[in-house]
Amino acid sequence: MSVRDGQRDGRRRDKLELAWSELVTTARRTVADGLVVGTSGNVSVRVGELVLVTPSGIPYDRIRPTDTVGVDLDGKQVVGELRPSSELPMHLAIYRNTDAQAVVHTHAVHATAVSTLLYELPAIHYIAAELGGKIRVADYATYGSEELAANVLRALRDRTGCLLRNHGTIVYGDDLDQAYDRTAQLEWMCQVWLAARSVQGFSPSLLSKRELARVAEKLRGYGQPGAPSE
Repeated sequence: MSVRDGQRDGRRRDKLELAWSELVTTARRTVADGLVVGTSGNVSVRVGELVLVTPSGIPYDRIRPTDTVGVDLDGKQVVGELRPSSELPMHLAIYRNTDAQAVVHTHAVHATAVSTLLYELPAIHYIAAELGGKIRVADYATYGSEELAANVLRALRDRTGCLLRNHGTIVYGDDLDQAYDRTAQLEWMCQVWLAARSVQGFSPSLLSKRELARVAEKLRGYGQPGAPSE
């Protein structure tokens, strides 16, 4: 191996180690913030043509820096020995068909509750524009199945997040921070909708498609110049 090849491999290892560290931090954050319980949910991040994903059935606080799990876009495991998340087909379908760089899947309580009640979460708050508009609910299918992956893709058309019928949420973004923030926002919107709908004799006011488009345009310039919006 030449010196240049060695340097290239070293940079690649450093990049994967950093991405894995950020992935594990995000996964642990979903637990700390109450978006998942136990080993439910999963997180992934794309690094070039490689997808790093949380392993199946292991609590996030037990995942070590050396437990990296990576697959190619066809699902072939090329990094690590632990088995990838059972929801890998859903993650890979999103990476193959969108510009996603990170995906977060949770079983958040309020979002899961809403997924059993609606076919679409109405525009209860303008932050829905961050995910593309009203939030669709993907048809139910057994977890980990190709059928569920196909249902999710339909629900994600022109959206960056959706609910999964009787299951939870899946959201993607340009990086792990954005995917996580959108996940938290989706759970919060579901909580707001449930709270508003619980008041007898009243129906919550909703935002129009025109207003959501106006907000979406305004969000493009939100935050400090050159810094991520928050």
